[in-house]
Amino acid sequence: MFQIHLHMLKNRTSLKKQQYTVLIAFLFVPTILLLLFVIFPLVKLFEYSFSDWNGITKIYNYIGFDNFIKVFEGMPDVWLSLRNNALYFFVHLFFIPVEIIVAYMLDKKIKGAGIFKKMILLPFIINGVAVSYMFSAFFAPGFVNGALTMILKSAGLDFLVRNWLSDKEVVNYSLVFVSLWRYSGFHVILFLAGLQSIPGELYESARMDGANEFRIIYHIVLPNIITVIELVLFLNVRGALQVFDIPFVMTNGGPGHASSTFTFYTIETAFKFNNIGTAAAMAVVLFLLIIIVSKIQDSLIKRRRA
Repeated sequence: MFQIHLHMLKNRTSLKKQQYTVLIAFLFVPTILLLLFVIFPLVKLFEYSFSDWNGITKIYNYIGFDNFIKVFEGMPDVWLSLRNNALYFFVHLFFIPVEIIVAYMLDKKIKGAGIFKKMILLPFIINGVAVSYMFSAFFAPGFVNGALTMILKSAGLDFLVRNWLSDKEVVNYSLVFVSLWRYSGFHVILFLAGLQSIPGELYESARMDGANEFRIIYHIVLPNIITVIELVLFLNVRGALQVFDIPFVMTNGGPGHASSTFTFYTIETAFKFNNIGTAAAMAVVLFLLIIIVSKIQDSLIKRRRA
């Protein structure tokens, strides 16, 4: 009897060793990739941010916080680019209620909802560069080439015609419109996925109690999709601060630096002016901004939950 019990213990020990071996084997490759492509570049980024490396020579000097001081005091275009990023952030933020309402309507199984779901996700699937080129033609100033200008003139609204991509007053609004067109459908699909997890009995009970659609959305929909809202808010923060492809392709940051974003200006500093040290400091600032704004949003969401 003792030998049988001892044999069972040995089998259990052997099984545990096999499980640990399999676990380590599966985690080894992802861990190495994480260290190689995430942790190591992040450490080097912080290192370069305290240096004067130009990206070409092997030798560079450590200059302390000079790059960070330069970013905030010696580069006025940084504040302009951050203001442009803020425009992307707030426009997308204020559009979230519209996205929730659209998702709520689609969840009610309206006629043609299936086709609309596929169409609304299509802009997100299309390559960003292709989207940018498409809207470059849409906003072109000429009557023949610019679809928007042609539509306005055909409707007798000539006074609304602008140089959509070369006028400093309207260029950022044109680019934000493109960003909304591309990403709002993806947000609607995320909200729709959250709505479909809400039990139908909650809606029926609310309607039996006399609740209108506004009260249903406020008291049932929003509390039950709060996790999805948190995800969309985080995507909004990250996306707004990392906008690059749309202004790069459509305006190249112009006219002047009027439509440049923080990421665009960072890449320009690194590869156009060969100032990797300052660009690394800007990337660190961007990294910290994403964390700070996300934490502020999380705290506001937690208060809402409480």
